[in-house]
Amino acid sequence: MMSAMGKFYKSSNDLLLLRLFKVVPGALFLLAKFLLLEALNLKEIPYDIKPVSLVKSGGEQHSNEFREINPMEQVPALHIDNHTLIESLNILQYLEETRPNRPLMPADPVKRARVREICEVIASGIQPLQNLVVLIYVGEERKKEWAQHWITRGFTAVEKLLSSSAGKYCVGDEITLADCCLVPQIFNARRFHVDLRPFPTILRVDRHLEHHPAFTAAHPNNQPDCPPEATK
Repeated sequence: MMSAMGKFYKSSNDLLLLRLFKVVPGALFLLAKFLLLEALNLKEIPYDIKPVSLVKSGGEQHSNEFREINPMEQVPALHIDNHTLIESLNILQYLEETRPNRPLMPADPVKRARVREICEVIASGIQPLQNLVVLIYVGEERKKEWAQHWITRGFTAVEKLLSSSAGKYCVGDEITLADCCLVPQIFNARRFHVDLRPFPTILRVDRHLEHHPAFTAAHPNNQPDCPPEATK
């Protein structure tokens, strides 16, 4: 019998990122995939990608094989250094602690705290309300209104935080994990047609990052599994 590792991993090197993408028409991109690819690209860490369908056969993340990888039956998961890690912010912290080249956290402790604040507001206060299970519960007719409400509410807080921390980027003039968290959420806001005009600092940071190679390479439109309708 094929083990969970055998089914979901291949051994071209020790690092493999599970693909975080729902290949169904009109589906939301999982922001965690975008986020982790940005960080891996910025740190120049090689990786392989494995697709995990969230809709095929009721969702591959609910299979017995994948449950051995992540008992929460959620993506993302990262296999690295002979270990498997789950939860986006936890994975980012591990990469930061074990791959200190091209740091994505400032040296100054106050600035580090500001980065963590922004990451937590986005990862805990905005993104979970757009998860597939939540949107299914909300229903097709209300999901756009729902997403617009919670993204706008969250961005109001982020804009306030950036008003005192931002330079060229979210915290000062160096790219940090806060930028990695923010850019995917801006992408999702645009998919839901959120009015971003009330958030000039967020838009300014996004303009500085939109053509950065690490962010461009991580963009969902540039992924091999991006469905054609998602690029429109």
